[in-house]
Amino acid sequence: MTNPTSSSPWTADLGRALRLFRAFGVEQSDPDHFYGTLAADSVGQLQQYADLRDALMLDVGGGPGYFADAFRQAGATYYAIDSDLGELSGRGEPAPDTVLGSGMALPVADAAVDICFSSNVLEHVPEPWLMADEMVRVTRPGGMVFLSYTGWWGPHGGHETAPWHYLGGRRAARRYERVTGHPPKNRFGESLFPITVAGGLRWARACPDADLVAAVPRYHPRWAYGVLALPGLREVVTWNLVLVLRRR
Repeated sequence: MTNPTSSSPWTADLGRALRLFRAFGVEQSDPDHFYGTLAADSVGQLQQYADLRDALMLDVGGGPGYFADAFRQAGATYYAIDSDLGELSGRGEPAPDTVLGSGMALPVADAAVDICFSSNVLEHVPEPWLMADEMVRVTRPGGMVFLSYTGWWGPHGGHETAPWHYLGGRRAARRYERVTGHPPKNRFGESLFPITVAGGLRWARACPDADLVAAVPRYHPRWAYGVLALPGLREVVTWNLVLVLRRR
């Protein structure tokens, strides 16, 4: 399958990895470019596992609408839930078909959607695996769950406070505020939590209501996927973990 926002098929090659990492470098200064690039890439990546055309899709932590634009263009019927009104309003008024609500208690019926998607949200949730369980619950049998998150021990685990998070989340936050004159957007222990790659793999492999289809480092070329087989090292080099599950 191809990415509808690109003239080329989606491929996990080195060129794609470099494009994503370059876009990542301007996340703060040019969010339109970064999130637009990531949303378009997410369409292509998810299409490796599910047909988006006419699929009923829920995005948990959908934010200001970058993913909405990309997935609707791909043919999905897209809805989003986010617990942060500020995030939903990042580009003005919240996008249509978005709901303010908690990912840990989704206001959605059981087995209601074909695809449940979440990008870079779990590390901001105090009970991430409760949210993951909720995503499985609302997905119909045979439907797909796509989860992506940033591991704490990776280079960007502390988000804007990195790499000082390696010395402790609270210490990194204090340093950031001292240097910039204002606290970080992502506050350790409040809106940023030390989630691990190992924790995600354990949850996915033990999930009683879904089968693990794929676990991959999101931004890496395919030839580097093997890092997930290396305990310890994978926490540092994975950067961002994708878990894809099929609902039983």
